Amino acid sequence: RTLQCCASRVLGRMSDSGQSVLLATAGYDHTIRFWEAPTGVCYKTLQHPDSQVNQLQITADRQRIAAAGNPSLRLFEINSGPPSALTTYDGHTSNVTAVGFEADGKWMYTASEDGTLKLWDLRAAGCQREYESGSPINSVALHPNQVEIVSGDRDGNIRVWDLAQNACSAELVPDGDKSIQSLSIARDASTLAAANVRGSVFLWRLGPAPGCGESRASADLEQCGSSAEPAEPTEPAEAREAREARAPSAADGAEPRHAEVGGAVPSRLRIEPLQKLQAHASYVIRCIISPDCRRLATTSADHTTKVWDMANNFSCEETLSGHQRWVWDAVFSADSAYLVTASSDQTARLWDLADGVTLQHYTGHHKAVTSIALHDGPV
Repeated sequence: RTLQCCASRVLGRMSDSGQSVLLATAGYDHTIRFWEAPTGVCYKTLQHPDSQVNQLQITADRQRIAAAGNPSLRLFEINSGPPSALTTYDGHTSNVTAVGFEADGKWMYTASEDGTLKLWDLRAAGCQREYESGSPINSVALHPNQVEIVSGDRDGNIRVWDLAQNACSAELVPDGDKSIQSLSIARDASTLAAANVRGSVFLWRLGPAPGCGESRASADLEQCGSSAEPAEPTEPAEAREAREARAPSAADGAEPRHAEVGGAVPSRLRIEPLQKLQAHASYVIRCIISPDCRRLATTSADHTTKVWDMANNFSCEETLSGHQRWVWDAVFSADSAYLVTASSDQTARLWDLADGVTLQHYTGHHKAVTSIALHDGPV
């Protein structure tokens, strides 16, 4: 089989609805680029003039793409004629570091280095809720039940925000004040992963707390949330890479310290420590659990991406080498067999996880590529 044939098989095949797979990348050159996944050809470029792009997210219906910048978030129509932002969401006062959508597409969440987590009803104007973390937030993950959001911040705190009870319901401090860089929750709601600046990844087993059922809930954003004032803005994202390059790069091997799980309201989640991985010698930038919940991928400042077998005691299944600088982001294909990575070397790569080879390079950015969005599943 040729590499292009293999790439075409996983990402270039047309869906039943006749729509092509969507693959987009963005970074520090202020552009969002859309790619023909099997060929590596860029077919559309959107301008993001205000700032670098910190994260991308495509809506479930494949009609819009959200770009998190500094300090605003822009929502673009993907298939519109002249490419322009459909809506701009203002309210954060520093880098927007995370963005995601509720399963039904009714509301969106954002988090920022200003220390706040905000919820936005896409059918109404303005921010409907705000939660104050007290420290710059680096990563956020929405629980599959759609009623809890987990945040990780620069001071090493992981907090569970219960949207139904409108309060923090649990807190974890896995490694003192070591910054939490990335979070991921398995689609089957079985596992929470958190990565930090020491190259460590912490895993917890999730389940319903005693007396809580498994049913999916939905938050009512019409009720007002926290109105706490945001923290003062922190350093610009442009300085982050230089600052983090001076951060400690080796773990001390100590066991994690788990703070008591507790918050302002009773938690509907049972959170049990599962495992600690010393994943990289340098710190982890992104961790992500595959859609089939069998693999964990970690990207690092050491220029590699590692893939871990969740069913085999998190053994290292593959080390993907090839990027020349930091690997900032990664996303699995819908069947969990392939991975796309983005790097400061100004490229993105498509990997076949069966044999660890690069199937396609995506070149055209002029600065670091820090974010990827992929939609190759059904609408």
